[in-house]
Amino acid sequence: MDGIDVAVAEFCLREDAPGGPVVELLPLGAIEVPYAEPLRKDLLAALPPAECSAERLCVLDTLVGQAFADAARKGVAELGCGEVDLIASLGQTIYHWVDGRTCKGTLQLGQPAWIAEATGAPVVADLRVRDVAAGGHGAPLASLLDALWLTPATTGDVAVALNIGGIANITVVGGTHAPLAYDTGPGNALLDAACRLAADSGLQYDEGGRLAANGSPHPDLLSRLLADPYYAAAPPKSTGKEHFHADHLRAALDGLPDIPIPDLLATLVELTAITVADACRSHGATRVVASGGGVRNATLMAALDRHLGAIELATSESFGIAADAKEAYLTALLGFLTWHGLPANLPTATGASGPRVLGSITPGRRPLQLPEPSSTPPRRLRVLQLADQTPMPRSARPLG
Repeated sequence: MDGIDVAVAEFCLREDAPGGPVVELLPLGAIEVPYAEPLRKDLLAALPPAECSAERLCVLDTLVGQAFADAARKGVAELGCGEVDLIASLGQTIYHWVDGRTCKGTLQLGQPAWIAEATGAPVVADLRVRDVAAGGHGAPLASLLDALWLTPATTGDVAVALNIGGIANITVVGGTHAPLAYDTGPGNALLDAACRLAADSGLQYDEGGRLAANGSPHPDLLSRLLADPYYAAAPPKSTGKEHFHADHLRAALDGLPDIPIPDLLATLVELTAITVADACRSHGATRVVASGGGVRNATLMAALDRHLGAIELATSESFGIAADAKEAYLTALLGFLTWHGLPANLPTATGASGPRVLGSITPGRRPLQLPEPSSTPPRRLRVLQLADQTPMPRSARPLG
């Protein structure tokens, strides 16, 4: 909840490509637009276990929508040459309702009408709910991009795409099974909560993991945290800050002596690294490709590398997608597929009963005119760079 990731890309669906349809993604740039500090604080204050009234939700839905609209306008002006054909918005998750092994609902804020009004472009939004309605978890939606993008060239290789946001999630591609994806547990969520809990620290997060680097993991606290039953639950599964929040951390700290903030953060770094590495090893991973804000935390990445052992650890930059912008490019891909009438969920990852076209479309300034639906979903994703771009017919240029 620090800011809004904005990316612009060109897409082309090549249905006659050898080996089956290919969707090509040409990244055109990305920026991050910070939330205004009062809005960021209000969003954090609305997270569970805090109560949130209908009035507060209405206000936040409007303010986040307006912030998205400003960010989209900025992205179009700076990265999109002043024009885009389509905008996709994943929204700001405020609550993800999971009961046992079932996701019963999910709520993302950020009214898309504000984006459409500000830019004149049609907007694909509310991308998770259709998957939930079909029996899925609505997450992790990154599994589709990962499955198309990271299919190993060598039989026996298993690639794991790891996204470290507030919650960490993985997509497992290769081996003998269909692609699988799920949330492993906290990524940065408890680390950030610990910074905000620290008396007089004034910190919102541990930049670069510098404080954690000076601490030592507390074995009793780590043991308590690892005992949470979520980690042992079988996928498909999803979680969020309605589970891994400040009170979760307070409960684990109850009865323990005061733990200095560097040691507390070092413990939480170990928690994320261990739970992610254990999940990757359980699927026979040979390579892990990491993205998300967590890759900026050098202490976390070092701990993850240590716990992965012989498993190769790389970042998504090595494969053509900036680590900080991957989720925005994912959102753009989801919007592009919806625009062309193609399913954008991965049922083996989310648990949905089948493929679904995701999201709702808010018209832009002109009457809504969708292209003829494509008949065959893509089998691969090819990430292009400006230097190796093949001639691309004019196509939707989603902004995520």
